[in-house]
Amino acid sequence: MSKAKVRVLVNGYGVIGKRVADAVAKQDDMELVGVSDVVADWRVKLAMRKGYKVFCSSPDRLEVMKKGGIEVEGLLTDIIKDVDVVVDCTPAKIGAKNKEMYEKYGVKAVFEGGEKHETAGVSFVATCNYEESLGKQFTRVVSCNTTALCRVLNALKKAFGIVKARAVIVRRACDVWESHRSGVINTVGPELHVPSHHGPDVKTVLHDVDIVTMAAKGSHNLYHMHFCVVQVGAKPSKEDVIKALEEEPRVVLVSGRDGVEALNSIVELARDLGRPRGDLYEIPVWEDSIAVLDGEVYLMWATPNESNVIPDNVDAIRALTELEKDWRASVEKTDRNLGVLSKLY
Repeated sequence: MSKAKVRVLVNGYGVIGKRVADAVAKQDDMELVGVSDVVADWRVKLAMRKGYKVFCSSPDRLEVMKKGGIEVEGLLTDIIKDVDVVVDCTPAKIGAKNKEMYEKYGVKAVFEGGEKHETAGVSFVATCNYEESLGKQFTRVVSCNTTALCRVLNALKKAFGIVKARAVIVRRACDVWESHRSGVINTVGPELHVPSHHGPDVKTVLHDVDIVTMAAKGSHNLYHMHFCVVQVGAKPSKEDVIKALEEEPRVVLVSGRDGVEALNSIVELARDLGRPRGDLYEIPVWEDSIAVLDGEVYLMWATPNESNVIPDNVDAIRALTELEKDWRASVEKTDRNLGVLSKLY
C-alpha cells in the first residue's frame, strides 16, 4: 500500500512562503492544501491564479482580504485541523506567537530562521542533522546564511574534521522586493557585536563545531557573500577539498575562469538555468578561492538568500512526518523534483 500524501499548508506567502508552496506542490508525497496570509496584494492574487486555495490567518483581516479581491476559502483555523504540517513563513517573531495555535490544534509545524532556536527546540539542515527532527512536532529550518555555513562546513567536517572555523559574512542590504523601503547606499554597515548570531546558530545544527562569525551589511541587494577560514584535523590538498565539496549535496563549484567573477555573475547564471524566479538552491563555492595553507582551508562562496533554504523546508516536512527516515532518500527525492544540480554548468 502506498503512503498517504502529507497535507501541508503554508502560512505566510512572502519571499520564502511562495517558494515553499511551489516546492511542496512539486512533491509526489505531499499535497498543498493551501496558503494563508493577511493581505490582498499581488503575491496572494498570483497564488489564486495558480489555483492555490487561500485562507486568512487572522479574523480581523478577513474582510480586508475579501474587499481586496481575494477569494478567501475561510480562516486558517477552519482548515488547520485537516492539515498534517504547517510551514510557518510569517515575518520574524510571528511564528513564535503562532506556536500556541499549532499546539492547540495538535498540528506539526516548520518554522523559519527568523525565529529563535528555542521556538522549535530543534534546528534543521537536511544534509547535516535530519534525524534530530524525526517524528517531532516542531522544527526550525535555519536562515540562509546558517544553511550555507552548515552545508560547506559539513563537507569539510566529514572529510577532515574541523578544529575551528572563522567566517566573515557580507550581507545584502535588503530583499529585492523591499529595496524601495530600506537598505544602505554607498556604505558598509558592520555588525559590531562579535560573534555575529550566525556562529551560535550553526552550533544548533553542527553542535561540536568551534565557529566564530563576523558580519556586515553591504550596499547591494544581490546574494550574501561568505569568506571562511577552517582549520581542519587532517592535512588535505586543494584537490582533496575540491573532492569533498563536489561530494556534498547542494554544494557546487563555480570558477572565475568561466566568467563567474562576482555575485552578479551568479545571479545571471541562476537566471540562465531557467528555474522559476531564477532561484538557486545550491551553494556556489568559488573553486579559484580554495587554498590550503598550514592545515587551514580558505574559501569563498555566495549564499542565494531567497531560495537556498527551500529544499530543506521540504525535507523538514518529511522528517517531522517520518515520510522518509533516511536523509539521503528525502534529499534525493526533493532534489530530483526541484532539479537541484551537482554542477551548474
